[in-house]
Amino acid sequence: MTPFHFTAGKLPLLVSIPHAGTQLTPEVDAGLSDAARGLPDTDWHIPLLYDFVRDLGASVLIGHYSRFVIDLNRPADNQPLYTTATTGLYPETLFDGTPTFAEGKTPSAAARQEYLDNIWQPYHQQIQQELARLKAEHGYALLFDAHSIASVIPRLFDGQLPDINIGTNSGESCSTAVIEAIKDVCAAQSDYSWVVNGRFKGGYITRAYGQPQQGVQAVQLELAQLNYMDETPPFAWQQDRAAQLQKVLKPMMQAFLQAGKPL
Repeated sequence: MTPFHFTAGKLPLLVSIPHAGTQLTPEVDAGLSDAARGLPDTDWHIPLLYDFVRDLGASVLIGHYSRFVIDLNRPADNQPLYTTATTGLYPETLFDGTPTFAEGKTPSAAARQEYLDNIWQPYHQQIQQELARLKAEHGYALLFDAHSIASVIPRLFDGQLPDINIGTNSGESCSTAVIEAIKDVCAAQSDYSWVVNGRFKGGYITRAYGQPQQGVQAVQLELAQLNYMDETPPFAWQQDRAAQLQKVLKPMMQAFLQAGKPL
């Protein structure tokens, strides 16, 4: 299976969706623990939730493989992104701390090197190529990294996660104008709680490619899943909830496009 699906758009905007994949390699498929078998830490339905960006004219990049094979939003050297509990390039535990693999069935170092070479590298090469194309065509590029997570995971954060979690690498990955424009969209509604650079400040993709001084602005959005789907298996899509959430996501994307234009 190819490592990703990519559609080129006409706007200076790339939407990256690295964690919606469910494809497994034979080694990972054979080794998953019972708790991991249902792929609980997947960003379920995110391509469907953001399908509207295609109509806007954005480029879209969607990873095909499960994060249990390799996490596309972690650095290749597997250095931790957070000082608090987290998961790595090759997740050894689920978000709740349960082992990802049955005892003695973790993929070999050689297999994982293949995942790095044939899944992680192509995804990031595609990001780099598309950002370069957008900069060449428009003079600048915008990167929106789309994620979701269960609203309650005690190992990762206390209590219930805010509904909308905006990450800008503590303000380093985009301009103040972009941050303020997105905050204005959030402040204009009362249905969803929100925070900027809270528990989720942006993963490797946001941190690596968000370089406003170089003409690339990046924002990560981590959504609490209960606002568009069921958080328990079989993780069903909920159309009514999703449609309501899209009433905030669409103006947020438009605000990013508007505020991201160079002065």
